[in-house]
Amino acid sequence: MKLTRNIETPGRIIRLVIGLACLAVAWRLWPNRVPTTLAAVGGVFCIFQALSGWCLARACGIKTRF
Repeated sequence: MKLTRNIETPGRIIRLVIGLACLAVAWRLWPNRVPTTLAAVGGVFCIFQALSGWCLARACGIKTRF
């Protein structure tokens, strides 16, 4: 399965910032297992989207602003 780019630079930057923010929240919530895990997984996925230039929502047909 090849992930073709479907977001441009502004969208990639936004997703990177969101991913880093989620990882910061996960770091802050460290003792709580479930919230930490959810925030960390979300952050890693957002960073993956930013680095690859691929957005899951757009791949599913949802129109996003960036």
